[in-house]
Amino acid sequence: MSSKLILIDGNSIIYRAFFAMPPLTNNKGLHTNAVYGFTNMLLRLIEDHKPTHMMVAFDAGKITFRHEGYQEYKGGREKTPPELSEQFPLLKELLQGFGISQFELSGYEADDIIGTVSRIAEEAGHQILVVTGDKDMLQLASDHVQVGLTRKGVTEIETYAPEQIQERYGLTPLQIIDLKGLMGDASDNIPGIPGVGEKTALKLLHQFGSVEEVLANTSELKGKMKEKIETHADDAVMSKKLATIYREVPLDKSFDDMNFNGLKEETAGPALAKLEFKSLLERLSFKADGSNPDHPAQEQAPAKEIKVEILDEEHIHVLVEALSTIEALHVETNGDNPHHADVIGAVFSSPEQHYYVSYELLKTEEAEPVRKWLADQDIPKRGYDLHRTDLALHWKGIAFAGASFDVQLAAYLLDPTESNQNVHALAAKYGLQFLASDEEVYGKGAKYKVPEDEVLSKHMAAKSAAILDLIPQQERELEGNEMASLFHDLEMPLSRILADMEKQGISVNKNDLTELGKEFEGQISELVKEIYEIAGTEFNLNSPKQLGEILFVKLGLPVVKKTKTGYSTDAEVLEKLAPYHDVVRLILQYRTIAKLQSTYVEGLLKEISPETGKVHTYYRQTIAATGRLSSQYPNLQNIPIRLEEGRKIRKVFVPSEPDWHILAADYSQIELRVLAHISDDKGLKEAFLHDMDIHTKTAMDVFGVQAEEVDSNMRRSAKAVNFGIVYGISDYGLSQNLNITRKEAARFIDQYFDAFSGVRRYMDDIVKDAKRDGYVTTLLERRRYLPEINASNFNLRSFAERTAMNTPIQGTAADIIKLAMVHMDAALAEKKLKSRMLLQVHDELVFEVPADELELMKKLVPETMEKALALSVPLKAEVSYGMNWYEAK
Repeated sequence: MSSKLILIDGNSIIYRAFFAMPPLTNNKGLHTNAVYGFTNMLLRLIEDHKPTHMMVAFDAGKITFRHEGYQEYKGGREKTPPELSEQFPLLKELLQGFGISQFELSGYEADDIIGTVSRIAEEAGHQILVVTGDKDMLQLASDHVQVGLTRKGVTEIETYAPEQIQERYGLTPLQIIDLKGLMGDASDNIPGIPGVGEKTALKLLHQFGSVEEVLANTSELKGKMKEKIETHADDAVMSKKLATIYREVPLDKSFDDMNFNGLKEETAGPALAKLEFKSLLERLSFKADGSNPDHPAQEQAPAKEIKVEILDEEHIHVLVEALSTIEALHVETNGDNPHHADVIGAVFSSPEQHYYVSYELLKTEEAEPVRKWLADQDIPKRGYDLHRTDLALHWKGIAFAGASFDVQLAAYLLDPTESNQNVHALAAKYGLQFLASDEEVYGKGAKYKVPEDEVLSKHMAAKSAAILDLIPQQERELEGNEMASLFHDLEMPLSRILADMEKQGISVNKNDLTELGKEFEGQISELVKEIYEIAGTEFNLNSPKQLGEILFVKLGLPVVKKTKTGYSTDAEVLEKLAPYHDVVRLILQYRTIAKLQSTYVEGLLKEISPETGKVHTYYRQTIAATGRLSSQYPNLQNIPIRLEEGRKIRKVFVPSEPDWHILAADYSQIELRVLAHISDDKGLKEAFLHDMDIHTKTAMDVFGVQAEEVDSNMRRSAKAVNFGIVYGISDYGLSQNLNITRKEAARFIDQYFDAFSGVRRYMDDIVKDAKRDGYVTTLLERRRYLPEINASNFNLRSFAERTAMNTPIQGTAADIIKLAMVHMDAALAEKKLKSRMLLQVHDELVFEVPADELELMKKLVPETMEKALALSVPLKAEVSYGMNWYEAK
């Protein structure tokens, strides 16, 4: 699920707000203008960006690690006015009321904290917006990090991604540090080179690229400029160092600590009232005391007393006698991979009473009736992440069945873009009983420790009590959103099917995998030898610096892209250089084989269970906002099969029984068929109804030719635009895919929309609907919220519009294969077949099949897949089989 983190430079913003806002005081005479300006900006950010996580960073004191190297750092600054100083505590108290995390650390500046948090969040795949008044922060911009600079005080924010920095300055984000190194910064007392302003600094950087290169090439400069730079070379190097944001600050904050669940009236109302911000209270429709009957869902329920009975062997009969009253349970486990998780204990809950059973007790003879209850599929079980519960108990020899309501799964359906769906966060979101977080109870990292039963049982019982309270609220919401069927008839049954598949696992021929590893090692060795021969020297192939030297200095290849540390040798650069020299093609080949060897050969060998000889992947149902499944431990959905070497990995996946076969079936062009149905486009539907090749049909309509006149280039272009349209491709994206100009790509997209006007109409309509409703749905009513669809920021809005176009298509395709799995599971049971469903890989299902069921399964699987959901065009599934997964494809 996507998450949006906003990081705010507290000192910078409050300082700007103070000088931008007219004087303002409350009844006690305290100045509040800076806090008022800051709060206005904060509310606008929340409205425009709908963040899932927020943090405000502050400087902690005046002395930082930068003063160790340069005593005069920030030395020229005037003393902070007392009228501003007194507002810092007020702002921090307000942030607390808003539920927004704040952080400061002695010896570091807010910039460094933000730099570190943004780096960690980016590495984890989150989207980040940094808000500041300081241009230095532009150095943090990247594909995942945007920097918002305040304009006109703090009321407007101008957002910079790397493209905007390039447009404005002609620089990469990291070159902003070089800009500061050359021109200095009077506000921070960073000297730079005297007489070098922004214009001159930019000219030098456009010519040489960095401070170091400017200093190394002073022979190319003339007169006073050359003299100044040579005289102040040390100042430039030091200035660059001072301007560099330190991104390795030791933090004790986790991503969850920055969780933001929207403004809660019960805390935000009193905080605003205390500052006498009446206009903001009115703007939010909040009451000063936090008690607005119009917002009942956000009111904090009074704390209920949790009564939990800690059972032992002597008293387990109490639970046995109460089993008929149990309405929810919570099984606590630890460890990320449920196939190797420890079971800590379980709480069984009726509305009045909770019963705690330790794992040790659950395994005893006295607990046999409890285990029998857990295994009975006719007894409905309600809880949190029951899929994980099923797996964790299974590997400890305890059967689990009858999952009927999973609050995590319900929360995911109700908002798949919410990144934090743990019980603690859900309880807070629904204003239920306050729950301590797991971190508070167990600690984290090296400090993790399971507490005594007294503390543990209360924590687990509080979770179970929250689950009981969540269920009726979620049921109402599911009904209101027309998702009850999606939840009860698709996602809940699928949860059990996935657990069965994961427990079953898929067999791996370890010897073949080891041999394949040796084959890859041999290829890697040959490639390295060949590369060294052509290069005329040995070097570290995995070092971008050394590789850059070979390619661009020794071999004189054209420089495509430069980085802060030298030449870029990323995949995009090498692809562009491949036509120029054989060595580049060999390096790309080397990288591919090395990746297969490390990720798939070595990675799979680590994941083979010594007990079963199989790999047991773990399917996550609550990660992708589109409804697709994700696979972990190991990820079997990303094996690269476009290359023959990648396809060879599939050879090692074999049946677990002698004389059985692997059978695979995948949907043919399912997303384009869904698009034909949803858009009701005549041309697209005609192609599928007459079983035509869709890419040939597209080429015919776009280029205005007959089928026999469509050449391979036309078909390739049509294929690129067909799949691109599904993902809301831009003219730029298509131009890159087809290696044509942007103008040609734009013309091609226009021709496509002229030929398939129904698709254009669908895309226009779905964006309008999304702007009106704030979400889009699949054919099965799966919802995806698009908080940025009306954002003023062009990039955010464009991304949301593309997502609006794509989600109904991709999400419906995901729903269809899930339906096929549910129907297939029922068919296998009904016909009492021994065949087993093992894997789902996007649009493909993989089975292991005994020889005597092969003919039946060759018909049953595609038939079931094709009938999963009735569309106005036929679904098509193609089936193949063999002695391993490779042969089955």
